[in-house]
Amino acid sequence: MNNRALRDQIRKLIELSGGNLEHEDLISEMISTALRLSTDRAARGDVKIIHQALKEIRYGFKLFSPYQNRKKVSVFGSARSNTSEPIYEHAAAFSRKIASKGFMVITGAGEGIMRAAQDGAGPGNSFGVNIMLPFEQGANEFIENDPKLMTFKYFFARKLFFIKEANAIALFPGGFGTHDEAFEALTLLQTGKTDPLPLVLVDVPGGGYWEAWRTYLEEVFLSRELISKADMGLFKVTDDIGAAVDEIVRFYHNYHSIRFVRDKMVVRLNHPVQREMLDHLNDIFSGICLKGKIADTEALPEEKDEPDLIKLPRIVFCFDRKSFGRLRKMIDAINTFPIKNQVSS
Repeated sequence: MNNRALRDQIRKLIELSGGNLEHEDLISEMISTALRLSTDRAARGDVKIIHQALKEIRYGFKLFSPYQNRKKVSVFGSARSNTSEPIYEHAAAFSRKIASKGFMVITGAGEGIMRAAQDGAGPGNSFGVNIMLPFEQGANEFIENDPKLMTFKYFFARKLFFIKEANAIALFPGGFGTHDEAFEALTLLQTGKTDPLPLVLVDVPGGGYWEAWRTYLEEVFLSRELISKADMGLFKVTDDIGAAVDEIVRFYHNYHSIRFVRDKMVVRLNHPVQREMLDHLNDIFSGICLKGKIADTEALPEEKDEPDLIKLPRIVFCFDRKSFGRLRKMIDAINTFPIKNQVSS
């Protein structure tokens, strides 16, 4: 946007709206992009897509903002599972247990597994992100009329919140939509387009649904080298609720979060870095470093915009930005390495 007069007018518009000028540069660019739709002679249908999607995304951010410090699990599965099926109670029991660990659940707000998850977690621990459909679109009674429910017109906007707001993903048996979410999440994890998180695929005891799915990946994807062996570590298949919950909770035992700073990956931790752990990580995972070693560090200057995380211990290394399956293995190693009690001086 090169027109100085236009920039000044947009700034005044932001001020008149009572808005915060903290993100003035980005908001100005969004307004400028919207104005370009007019000069581009964009078709009305195209403008309507942008308009609706922007409204939904803005409201979604507002909806989730008060709960940003609560960890959440996105739960997927068939809307057609009924309350008499074992998988329904299995999903409800999983949600009760994960909610007891302090997690909230996010579902599509419909029937079946979605209803079971919100039945188990309870309305206070539930979000619903519904979708407008000509069928199967009504919100279940556990989230209906709840302020943490919103309805999307577009799947792509809805998908953003299922992934962006989730600290874990749990998938129960389902149809096309469940597999769509499973492969979408795996693609984002495999390519680093979302931060690492635990992904569990849960069936009833003795069930073969996800076991058959994993066998298909091994016999078709992996055997043809369409994925790497490390990619198979991006998810866990289980029919045990306790194991599924432990997989999620254990992921955050020591690992906290990641951030890229220039050419470096910063891994924030919950517990102080031990020399033995650094030696172990360098012995096993040096192959994912473009150069140098995995080292401990204080917060980098670029991290000052996240003051709540400044005091966390961290490690830093030059990640190759492609070995995300191996990165997940490294996080598992960090979480399982013994944590020593610190002796104060």
